[in-house]
Amino acid sequence: MSSTLDERLLEATTGALELFGVYLGTRLGLYRTLARHGRMTAAELADAAGVHPRYAREWLEQQAVAGFVAVDDPARPADARRYRLPADHAGVLVDPVDPAHVAPFADMVVGIAQVLDRVAASYRDGSGVPYADYGADFRRGQGGINRPAFLTELTGRWLPAAADVHARLSRPGARIADVGCGHGWSSIAMARAYPDAEVIGYDADAASIAEARGHAAAAGVAARFVRADAGAIAEDGPFDAIVALEVLHDLARPGETLAACRRALTEDGTLIVVDEKVAPRFTAPGDLAERLMYGWSISHCLPAALAEQPSAGLGTVLREDVVGDLGAAAGFASTRVVDVDAGFFRVYRLEPR
Repeated sequence: MSSTLDERLLEATTGALELFGVYLGTRLGLYRTLARHGRMTAAELADAAGVHPRYAREWLEQQAVAGFVAVDDPARPADARRYRLPADHAGVLVDPVDPAHVAPFADMVVGIAQVLDRVAASYRDGSGVPYADYGADFRRGQGGINRPAFLTELTGRWLPAAADVHARLSRPGARIADVGCGHGWSSIAMARAYPDAEVIGYDADAASIAEARGHAAAAGVAARFVRADAGAIAEDGPFDAIVALEVLHDLARPGETLAACRRALTEDGTLIVVDEKVAPRFTAPGDLAERLMYGWSISHCLPAALAEQPSAGLGTVLREDVVGDLGAAAGFASTRVVDVDAGFFRVYRLEPR
């Protein structure tokens, strides 16, 4: 290992505290204000963003020490220093559709922190913490972290990589279901890419559905959103395609959901599943991706799934062979990986025959 365990924990603590700084910067609009105005003193940032000058100064100093913002002359008196957001940091911290926009991770971590005592209690009694209880911070973070890929990559690369599915959805009258649509960015993207198709997003979380409707209205697209579990999908079919993006591993009863999707598809329909791109098998120590996915799993994905019983309790680390087994048990004739680079994700297509 490249460092001792005590050094790793010190680095992890520093990273967690820096995520809190990112949370404050996004929540209070500090990054956005810097991006809009350019070089600013602490007093100028405080006035423009509506925060207290002393807090603005401390946050700017911390951000400069961390290397997130730049300071023109560190030797100047504190009140005279001018800070700026480097242009190549704007995508990471401000632009919600930039592929590098990972600032929403901070919201997710804060959301988990707010219920971590309940997660600990669940470890003792085997229960869980419902998704809704992770609150608006986690919900906002999850929607934000997936937004760039769902708005651009889904219809720009992932679905076109399944050329026959893409062609089918481009025809007038096509019907698409988006299972576990969350904030609705994927539904919005498909409504834009396939304007002659009917797109319906489904999610069991009421707050997510409300937010998805607001996003769709602001985007001016005709995607429709329904608060419902997977059973409603079969009732509303048939669909030419169903997508389940970053949701399969979160489901308490994934087999039931996949079976409902199977029943809801047309004879030549396709289920597109996008889930985490994890290693083929468990190894330890793992790489950064495995560490990240297990981190989400122990603190959110598994507790949220176990809050509903009975539960498969899959956890975040959903390996390729498990997806194939789930598909076969639900009646799909084949499960194949789509040949497309999807970053942290793996794209599957499940065929009913």
